Amino acid sequence: MSVTQFELVSSTATPSQTDIFAGKVLQILNHGALSLMISIGHRTHLFDTMALMPPAGSLEIAVRAKLDQRYVREWLNAMVTGGIVEYDPATQTYTLPPEHAALLTRSAAPNNLAVAAQFIPVLANVEDQILDCFRHGGGVPYSEYPRFHEVMAEESLQTVVAGLFDHILPLVPDLPARLQAGISVLDVGCGRGRALIRMAQAFPNSLFTGYDFSLEATDSAQGTVEQLGLTNIRFEVRDVTHFDEVERFDLITAFDAIHDQAEPARVLANIRQALHPQGTFLMQDIAGSSHVHHNLEHPMGSFLYTISCMHCMTVSLASNGAGLGAMWGQEMAQNMLHNAGFADVSVHQLPHDAMNVYYLARK
Repeated sequence: MSVTQFELVSSTATPSQTDIFAGKVLQILNHGALSLMISIGHRTHLFDTMALMPPAGSLEIAVRAKLDQRYVREWLNAMVTGGIVEYDPATQTYTLPPEHAALLTRSAAPNNLAVAAQFIPVLANVEDQILDCFRHGGGVPYSEYPRFHEVMAEESLQTVVAGLFDHILPLVPDLPARLQAGISVLDVGCGRGRALIRMAQAFPNSLFTGYDFSLEATDSAQGTVEQLGLTNIRFEVRDVTHFDEVERFDLITAFDAIHDQAEPARVLANIRQALHPQGTFLMQDIAGSSHVHHNLEHPMGSFLYTISCMHCMTVSLASNGAGLGAMWGQEMAQNMLHNAGFADVSVHQLPHDAMNVYYLARK
């Protein structure tokens, strides 16, 4: 059924289930296109620029943002038809309502949803490789994802760093005081190390180590450390499937990293072995159930399963791994933590982070 046919049927008869579904698909196409435009609006700082401007024409907005006016006008019109930007035809001016700016600008962090929109174009870059995996199995490695670590670092600033001191670290009794006195901390799958660097700045008496198997990510993290002049933190390229420290760390963290691993069960066992007897493993991971029928009302269910299929699952399978995926769920996560030897496991949801849950695990 074409769009024209759908409109004709809808205007002359009671909509059938096909007509209703056609309307849903049309909405999906519009929203999918808007995801790309929202990503561009974030990366060009157009949302940030418009949030500080009164109603203005496309030329004025383009000049203020230092961008090409023709592209800005087309982007603005996509935003208008998508209900994100308002347009006054009498004055030919565009406005970003403050209620929308509160969810789309850098100053709105940790509530800036435009950051997450960037995952759509990042994933689109590997569509052909994913299609090949559908036909032949296997996976797509991390190296094929442009900007992935950059976008994850931005996401980390919103979900982890933004709540680190007020919400996340206080989950562990007396942890801020112990960090102040001086303990040894490891972050597994540290990426560009935003959270670990912030902790190293706040707690100079503690020692911090970050492991990630991406040289690009650890080089970026180490460069930031050198710029800041920090001496209590280091980053190392390391496949955490193969590390064998014994009772070395007081605190081990893993922020949105375990489900990507090729051998997550082995990684969890390694983490337990590396903890001091009274140490704590603090794991952030996606909030959801291991059972799809329990995720039907999940506000980001489709988004998260898509990210899982096109990134989290496939990067694990690229290393002949388990391919857990982002939606491995709380049930499986708790079982795997217990199977790794953690006797005490608790799960916490935090007010600043609706997408994730936080697990505390002890020997």
